[in-house]
Amino acid sequence: MNSTVSNPKPAALYRYLPVLEWGQTYSQQTFTNDLLAGLIVAIMLVPQSMAYALLAGLPAQVGLYASIAPLVIYGLLGTSRSLAVGPVAMVSLLVAAGVAPLANGDVGQAISLSLTLALMIGIIQTGMGLLRVGFLVNFLSHPVLSAFTSAAAILIGFSQLKSLLGIKVPRFEFFYERLIYLLQHLAQTNWVTLGLGGLGILILLFFKQKVAGLWGKLGPLVIVVLGVVLVRFLSLDTAAGVQVVGQVPAGLSPLTVPSLTRESLLALLPIATAISMVGYMESVSVAKSLASKRREKIDPDQELIALGLANVGAAFTGGFPVTGGISRSVVNFAAGSRSGMASIVTAGLVVLTALFLTPLFSHLPNTMLAAIILVAVANMVDFKTAVRVWRYNKGDGVAWWVTFVAVLAVGVETGILYGVAASILLFIWRTSRPHVAVVGRVGESEIYRNVLRHEVQTWPELIAMRIDQSLYFANTKYLEDCVLGLIADRPEVKDFVLICTAVNFIDASAVETLEALQVQLADAGVTFHLAAVKGPVLDQLRQSEFWEHFDEAHLHFTTHEAMQALGNI
Repeated sequence: MNSTVSNPKPAALYRYLPVLEWGQTYSQQTFTNDLLAGLIVAIMLVPQSMAYALLAGLPAQVGLYASIAPLVIYGLLGTSRSLAVGPVAMVSLLVAAGVAPLANGDVGQAISLSLTLALMIGIIQTGMGLLRVGFLVNFLSHPVLSAFTSAAAILIGFSQLKSLLGIKVPRFEFFYERLIYLLQHLAQTNWVTLGLGGLGILILLFFKQKVAGLWGKLGPLVIVVLGVVLVRFLSLDTAAGVQVVGQVPAGLSPLTVPSLTRESLLALLPIATAISMVGYMESVSVAKSLASKRREKIDPDQELIALGLANVGAAFTGGFPVTGGISRSVVNFAAGSRSGMASIVTAGLVVLTALFLTPLFSHLPNTMLAAIILVAVANMVDFKTAVRVWRYNKGDGVAWWVTFVAVLAVGVETGILYGVAASILLFIWRTSRPHVAVVGRVGESEIYRNVLRHEVQTWPELIAMRIDQSLYFANTKYLEDCVLGLIADRPEVKDFVLICTAVNFIDASAVETLEALQVQLADAGVTFHLAAVKGPVLDQLRQSEFWEHFDEAHLHFTTHEAMQALGNI
C-alpha cells in the first residue's frame, strides 16, 4: 500500500515572511479591497506625512520618503492585516526632541541625524524581535503611557501654535519657555495665517463629526487643496506674509547612508530606545485591537522585526522613524484591507505623488499642516484616565502625574524615564510589603480563610500563615518581621505553617531568609512547616542548602494535610 506524506510548511520561513501565507490565497476580490483601502489611507497619509515631517523639524518631502519603503517592507513582513505604518505625531515629536538639540538649526544635520536615529531604532526593534524580548515594553505601564501620551499631545499642540499664529519662535529647551515666549509675542500674530488655520480646523472638525463613514477622512485633503488654492490665487504668501511649505523637490530620494559616528550614536541612544518602546507599544496595541475584531492573530515578536526593518528601510531611503498610526490603521481596517498589499498600494500612490504632484505643494500654507496636527492630537489628551486611575489606585495615580509633569517640565525623553522609574519603584514598594493572612478552618471543610474576614476555627499552639506573593530580596525582611512578630505575640505557639499557594518563585535571598527563619523559630521552640508548595518552587528549594537542614516530614501537600499531621483535626 502506497502512501504519500505532504511536506510540512517551513514554519520558520512562514513566521518571518507572512506574505507567503496570505499570498497563497490572494484573490482578485482581496486585491479590490486592498486597493480601496490603500487609496483612502494614501489620501490621509500624504498631507499627514508632510505635517509630521515638519513637526520633527525636517523638510516636508522627508515625510513622503518615509511613507514608501517602510510601508512596502511592513506590508511584506508584518502580521497585522490592517496596521498602517508611517510617520506619526508621537514619534515625530520624539525625533524633534532628540535631533533638534544636536542639529543646532542645521537642516542638513537634522536630516542626517534622523537617518541615524531610524537605523538605530530599526536595529533595536529587530534585535528585540529576534531575541523575543518584546516583554520589555511592559515596563511602560498603562498609566505611564497614558500620561506620556497626554503630555506629549500638549507639547505637540503648543509646538504648532507658531505656525497657526504665524509667529516666529526660536527653539527652546523647555516647554514653559516656549509658552512664555508665545504669550509675550501674541501681538505679532498674523491674522490672515490664523484665519486660514482656524478655517482648516473648523473644516476638519466638520468632516470628523458630521460626515459619515470613510468620507469623513477626506478632511486633510480638502484643507490642503483649499490652502493651496487660496495662497496661489490670492498671493497670500507675498501679500499677507503667510508662511508656506515652499519648493518640494520632485522625485524620490536617492539611497542614503546614515552617519554612524560614535558621538551621534551615544547622543541618540536614549531617544532611540524610547522611540523603539513607545512606537512598538502604539503599533502592537492597535494591531491587536483590530485583529481581534476579525478573529485574526498577530505575532508580537514578528511585529517588532517588521517595524524594525521598516525603520531600517527609512534610514536608507531618506526617511525618518516610523511606526503604526492609530487613526490611519482604523481607517485602513474600516476600508476593508485584507492583507499587507494595502500598505504596498499606499506606498505606490505616495511614489506617484512624490514624482508628479510635489510642485502643487509649494503654495501649501504651514498653518494648514498645523491644523491637521492639532486636530489629530486633540483626542490624545486624556485626563479621564488620570481621574479613573487615581480613584482606583493612588500609587498608579502618582505614577501618572509624575510622568505627565516630568514630560512637560524636563522634556519627553527624560520624562518617560521618570515615568518608568516611578512604575518600577511603585512595583518594588508594593511587592516589598506583600499581603499575609493568618488562616483558620472554615467549619468542617478543607477550606482555610483569613481569620480577619471569616468565622474560622483556630488553634492556640499553631499559626498557619498564607503569603500572597512570590518571595524575593525586596520582601523577605518583611516576611521575617511578620513571622517573628506573630510568634512573639503568642508564646504558646509550638508549630508555624507557611502556606505557599501564591508563591511562584523564591530567589536566593529569600531562601537564606527561610533558612535563618527556621533557625530562629527553632531557638524559640517552634517547628517550621511548609504547605502547598508548587512543584517548580519545590524543585528549586531541594537544590538549596536550606533543604539540607529541613525535615521533609514538615512538608505538607495541602494546608488541610498539615492540620491533620499536627493532630488538630
